[in-house]
Amino acid sequence: MDLSRRTFLLGASAAAAGATLPSSSTFAQSLRDMSVYQRMYGPIDDDLYPIPGIELARINPAFLRRVVQYDTTEAPGTIVVDPRSRYLYLVMRDGMAVRYGVGVGRSGFGWSGAATIKTKQEWPDWYPPKEMFARQPDLIEQMGELPGGHGMPGGPGNPLGARALYLWQGNKDTLYRIHGTFEPWTIGTNVSSGCIRMINQDVIDLYNHTPEGTKVVVLGSPSGRGKRDQTAARS
Repeated sequence: MDLSRRTFLLGASAAAAGATLPSSSTFAQSLRDMSVYQRMYGPIDDDLYPIPGIELARINPAFLRRVVQYDTTEAPGTIVVDPRSRYLYLVMRDGMAVRYGVGVGRSGFGWSGAATIKTKQEWPDWYPPKEMFARQPDLIEQMGELPGGHGMPGGPGNPLGARALYLWQGNKDTLYRIHGTFEPWTIGTNVSSGCIRMINQDVIDLYNHTPEGTKVVVLGSPSGRGKRDQTAARS
């Protein structure tokens, strides 16, 4: 897909939000009219499992999906994750990007580098790594025998949510994922075991516009950013 057209195709809701909601001090006032976001984050009843609407009052509006100006040397179509600001960007043409709020790894669980989306899954099964079982032995009681081993089947009770994008480096699985969550109030915090979690409605939007083979860059220190989200810089 020609990324110059994605402003119009990433959901009329995303484009409308970017076009109609100003940044800076007037942003909070504009949120009084929540119709755009109510549509964007409303319930989804036609998926494999129903997805409830988001209680917007429980989420910092800075972490809701927007189209923003974003200066980067990365090619259109690249996903850039900035754990420090807790944003994920889908780079578009003409210095723009779709910006999503994310939850990122707790202290000691961060990861940075470049990877590729090797596979994508709808309502993915969850296979915790052995290190997680060692840290949280009570998890074993929540698992069952699945085709891929000991894990939890996909569904509303699964921590990976409605969609997952699997990050690989060459032929090696990094074990890190970009995935949905049924705990949207954790977006904008350092909460996960290293994975990048998103509101289910947002991860579905990203999933629908991200093919396998997409490059993903997870930024590290501020000196390695070399990028500027002008909207975020002003807010």
